[in-house]
Amino acid sequence: MTIQQLRYADAVAACGSFSKAARKVFVSQPALTESIRLLEEELHVAIFARTHAGVSVTREGEEFLSAARQILDDVARIVGKYDGKRLKHPQFSVSCQHFAFAVDAFMEVVKDRGDDEYDLTIRETVTSEIIEDVARMRSEVGILYLSNRNEQALNRIFRNEGLEFEELYRSTPHVFVSRRHPLAKRKSIAPAELDDYPYISYEQGLENALYFSEEVLPAIDRKKNIRVRDRATMTKLVLGMAGYTISSGIMPKAYAKEVVAVPLELDENIRIGVVRRAEFSLSPAAERFLAAVRRRIPRKQSR
Repeated sequence: MTIQQLRYADAVAACGSFSKAARKVFVSQPALTESIRLLEEELHVAIFARTHAGVSVTREGEEFLSAARQILDDVARIVGKYDGKRLKHPQFSVSCQHFAFAVDAFMEVVKDRGDDEYDLTIRETVTSEIIEDVARMRSEVGILYLSNRNEQALNRIFRNEGLEFEELYRSTPHVFVSRRHPLAKRKSIAPAELDDYPYISYEQGLENALYFSEEVLPAIDRKKNIRVRDRATMTKLVLGMAGYTISSGIMPKAYAKEVVAVPLELDENIRIGVVRRAEFSLSPAAERFLAAVRRRIPRKQSR
């Protein structure tokens, strides 16, 4: 296996065609096709499925290409360091549940780079996709939470996917409501007191198992439910409908003027942390991102 073969495979996946990929990497199509055939033969894996309609990446091919792209990124960093040229497109990707502090930390990383060019990605998405992104190396790290309700199931998935979870912050559940909400000035709120108000939670797409929920209070326990997919809609409904959601209690400064976090009387822990591939060291960008996350979470943890 050679670096050139990895580049050829990446080009075919990106172009969806051997002929287009050959033009992209400035090689003849027969030479590129033979190179990919030898690579697949050497590794005993079918990276691509060939059909009359074109070329598609197989499931095994997706896993191979994720690893290959990390190798190509590492090669680019080495070349950029030792040939005296600045690396034009340093890459970093993170997938996370809908945590505003994670977005703030990502923005800090972007601002601190000082580069004219970069290629960075943050995906606020559903729990199953976070795990899939990190397992397939589409994202270097993921940010999500564990609780008494989901940790057994998620830890089993982590082990099966070769992932590890590092706790960053532990808290008890809090109710997020508008400062105009009737319960906003309470010192704590019992779950039954929320029955008359709409419960705003994040829907999980096709993966609706309870252990993928982003909230420790399942929607099935509530009488009035509204499910959303994005944080902007969540905020509008919390502010405009006397709705509420359940989260860790970490309040971003941008929300503090309009939203308050009130402790929920529920015997539960929220353990926010980072999930990553166990066998790989973190890149400098990932280390900076996690350092920025830690600066945004309270030092004193609630138990």
